[in-house]
Amino acid sequence: MARAAPGSAARPQTAAMPPQREAPSPDGPPLEIRGLTKRYGAAVVVAGVDITLRRGECFTLLGPNGAGKTTTLRCALGLSAPSSGTIRLAGLPVPARAREARMRVGIVPQIDNLDPDFTCAENLLVYGRYFGLRDAEIAARIPELLAFAGLEGRRDDRIQTLSGGMKRRLTLARALVNRPDLLVLDEPTTGLDPQARHLIWERLKQLIRAGTTVLLTTHFMDEAERLADRVAILDAGRILTEGSPRELIARHIEPQVVEVFGDWGDGDAGHGTPAWAAAHASRYARRHEVSGETAFCYVEDAAPLLAHLAQQPGLRYLHRPADLEDVFLKLTGRELRD
Repeated sequence: MARAAPGSAARPQTAAMPPQREAPSPDGPPLEIRGLTKRYGAAVVVAGVDITLRRGECFTLLGPNGAGKTTTLRCALGLSAPSSGTIRLAGLPVPARAREARMRVGIVPQIDNLDPDFTCAENLLVYGRYFGLRDAEIAARIPELLAFAGLEGRRDDRIQTLSGGMKRRLTLARALVNRPDLLVLDEPTTGLDPQARHLIWERLKQLIRAGTTVLLTTHFMDEAERLADRVAILDAGRILTEGSPRELIARHIEPQVVEVFGDWGDGDAGHGTPAWAAAHASRYARRHEVSGETAFCYVEDAAPLLAHLAQQPGLRYLHRPADLEDVFLKLTGRELRD
């Protein structure tokens, strides 16, 4: 048996130290995406998307059907592996530590997935267990969550007895059971009546004022204008523009819009708004578009156009300030997407 050299001591063998796991950063962005691409075969669904959320803001992702919004969300949450790019959710790399990162996220999906066999309170209790919360801790939060959803009197009611708006509010309350750092909402008010939509908006504004970071996708431009601190418009897997709603309107569109519709012209001169637009719109509008029987005239000063329309008895019009929908349609087009 070999001996240790004089003056030296034999070194005991030790097991290799396990690699240190990266700790989440409490001060970093709730979500940071760099160069995200996602391919399905030859189809590129997301093509180099960059998104960084600031703490306490509402960031809204807009886009027509098939633009890549839901795929971007799935990749961000670690539910779908990206083809390339980097994602950090709640300070952790995704998809490598997606399960751990999602423990700090609340999710409201497009379609309510409440358990119909349980009551409202039981849905909250069972969902809280997925986050490792103790029953006593969840039970203490249930009255607060039901009050937030306006469902205090529905604690023991089964899901089948709730209206669509009630189910949506309960789904939102359920997403808050783990006190998330980031709340992700995928088209949260689709299919709701105006009263239910306005109540959801008020609840979301409460959360944003309290410092919750919100990532929202929606098809409702007024929803984005009401809630968003920043908006990104996505089409064909790429972000076309980003900024606050007011910044995007000022950057991309004329300040006033006159929508013209009705009957115009006699005999061979033609009838309807398209004929009027072909003859007169370019004289009064910096830019105009015809969609069906409506001409959209984008102007800096509407007075000359309004004076002209007052002399056209068959035509009607709507004069309004430009909005986010005008920006959206200019950048993504008016063609129907299926």
